[in-house]
Formats: sequence, C-alpha cells, structure tokens
Amino acid sequence: MTSTDSTQQPPAKAPAKDPWDLPDVSGLVVGVLGGTGDQGRGLAYRLARAGQKVIIGSRAADRAHTAAEELGLGVEGADNAECARRSDIVIIAVPWEGHAKTLEALREDLAGKLVVDCVNPLGFDKQGAYALPVEEGSAAQQAAALLPDSRVTAAFHHLSAVLLQDESIDEIDTDVMVLGESRADTDLVQALAARIPGMRGVFAGRLRNAHQVESLVANLISTNRRYKAHAGLRVTDV
Repeated sequence: MTSTDSTQQPPAKAPAKDPWDLPDVSGLVVGVLGGTGDQGRGLAYRLARAGQKVIIGSRAADRAHTAAEELGLGVEGADNAECARRSDIVIIAVPWEGHAKTLEALREDLAGKLVVDCVNPLGFDKQGAYALPVEEGSAAQQAAALLPDSRVTAAFHHLSAVLLQDESIDEIDTDVMVLGESRADTDLVQALAARIPGMRGVFAGRLRNAHQVESLVANLISTNRRYKAHAGLRVTDV
C-alpha cells in the first residue's frame, strides 16, 4: 500500500478576522449608571437618539425618572440596582469620588454583565486638571477588581459632555478608545460606539493600558481651555 502522507497538504489557516467586522448590538439594552450627570446624560441621549434602548440609573430613582422624561426617546429611569439588572451593557459614568462605593454596592447586580467604565480619576487646582493616582492602576482596573463576576472594559473617556447633549449637533466627530481583556467584549463596545453617527470605536489594548487613556482627559481639558474648544481624538491609519 502506498502512503499518501507525503502528498497531504497541511490544513488551511482560517483567514484573519476583519477588525472592523463588528457584531450587531442594536437589540441590546444599555444602562447608564450616573445617567443624571452631564457625561452619563449625554451618552444616554446619543445612544437613545441612535435607536438604542437606554435605561438611566441613579442612586435616587425619582431623579432618574425625571432625567429620563426630559430626554424622551424611550429612555427609562430606575435606581442603580434595577438599571444594572435590566441592562445587557452597563456604562459606569459616576463621579470618581463615588466610583468604588457604587460598584461595591452593585457587585451582585452587575454579575455577568458587560461593564464599560468611562470614569476619569482627575483632580483640579489652580494649574488645571491633573491625573490622580489609583491603587489598582486605573479606574477600569479598580472596577475589574471590585466586579470579579463582570466583564469589565473601558471606553468613552474623551467625549465632550457639551457636544453629547447639544441637540443641534447631528454627528460627534471623534474616535473612542476601547480597552479590555476579551476581543468579543471590546468588539461589542466598539459596535456600540459606532451606533452614534460620526463616532468610531478603536481597540486600544488591555485594561492595564487604561491609566494613560483616562489621564489623557487632563490634557484635553487644557486644550479646550486654551482654544475654547471641545476637543476629541482621531486615530490615523486604521
């Protein structure tokens, strides 16, 4: 019997996945914890305007209901725990001062959820904004440590709350840096960012790289003050 082993070809490699082949997230419910603040409210408005189902969360349910009614677009309001439980993707947009305490209280409600942390640990003095040290390395890494049963990513740090809330602006011309440990999760967040006209989600590394992304907001604040602008970011050649 003649062996055919020498003529057999090695199995063909699967083609590399197109990094811009992103999943459909239009049917997912997005919760925004801190949705009554400027940044959270702006994100809730833009996502709802793009057709996403959005729930605003707040420590006080009545504040969330009021903010939701003001936004319209089918946005609902709830206390933080209910918002977390009812959502598929949960954006953390609370003030840095309450970040750890909020997440500790919601650990069970956020279990199994895709969490997107967009909190920037910043301080302010007479010289302007500056990055604060975080024991875990960054706000996103703190979230991952506090939420061991959640899938934590980081994104939406560099967006102007003024532009997000301006109803006269149809497109937000900026890229969103997305960080996380799982490609499947970062793909979902990139796709969510791309729901907003003019916006694009760009993978920017693992959570260990979140510190410099969060800190860069201090530089953008300085830019905005000097040039009286609402600066964002664009990544070239991708």
